[in-house]
Amino acid sequence: MAAPEPILGLDDVSVTYNSGKRTAFHAVDRASLELGEGEILGLVGESGCGKSSLAKAIVRLLRPSNGHIFFRGTDIADMPARRLKPIRRHIQMVFQDPFSSLDPRMRVRSTLSEPLEVHGLHHGRHRERVAELLDLVGLPREAADRYPHEFSGGQRQRIGIARALAAEPSVLVCDEPTSALDVSIQSQILNLLGELQRELGLSILFISHNLPAVAMFAQRVAVMERGRVVEVLPSAGFETHARHPYTRALLSAVPLADPLEDRKRRRIPLPGLEGRAPETGCAFQPRCWLYRDQGEPSRCRAERPDLRVAGPGHYVRCHFCDEVEPAQLQTG
Repeated sequence: MAAPEPILGLDDVSVTYNSGKRTAFHAVDRASLELGEGEILGLVGESGCGKSSLAKAIVRLLRPSNGHIFFRGTDIADMPARRLKPIRRHIQMVFQDPFSSLDPRMRVRSTLSEPLEVHGLHHGRHRERVAELLDLVGLPREAADRYPHEFSGGQRQRIGIARALAAEPSVLVCDEPTSALDVSIQSQILNLLGELQRELGLSILFISHNLPAVAMFAQRVAVMERGRVVEVLPSAGFETHARHPYTRALLSAVPLADPLEDRKRRRIPLPGLEGRAPETGCAFQPRCWLYRDQGEPSRCRAERPDLRVAGPGHYVRCHFCDEVEPAQLQTG
């Protein structure tokens, strides 16, 4: 039996920012991903790796410079605004900063009614639908008559989620939705998103810096470095099965619950993102500890690695990670 078609598919998507006639910054470089129907896919990587740019391209807040974005088999990457409007409601975004994503001059009722008006939903019963949306995200119905500044950060993020749900989407793109919140509130928002995903059958692309949270929340994890997807694998056993040297370096920086064990563990140094990525070969090569351990092979400088199968549902963009003992990958 053929595998079901993903609800969202990215094929060689690139996002380029031009800062002048001769200079260009490739925020996303030929990224390919698939999001299954009803799946939660985590996307992780350090600041500046292109996660947010990819998210904005998916919801078409910006137009990708190359590649294809398929929603239920239809390519929306270069679709004109007139044709895009009926599709846009099906792919909604939850932003990182819940305060700046809400209009401070609009009451919550108007904020949640706006998508209903734009997409022509629930004619004649906007008030009732607003009450239902507030129920969905765990806010009292009287919140509809208040302004964003009257709420806490966690409550504002619930309003942002309710606004995304107002359009009745199939896909939620969540761009660091918990990073601006206290730790205790982060878990509440994650639990809420999980409940909504199960209740509404949503497909969620969840972007975060928090690797342990992503591994617990998502079914699969994709890792980005310098705009490239370098590893995709199931979240079960993520911390032990990850093989790309960049993923291993990120994981080595995550504190362990046991402080004694944490002090014993060797951290893998990861140089900063200064300078441009090499034009040829592996983009991660200038920062790669495995490249140095392997004697700086010329293949890494000359040949760009493709995503290769490393196990069931596991893909890695590295020439040498499968030629090194797992123990080496764990310790660096």
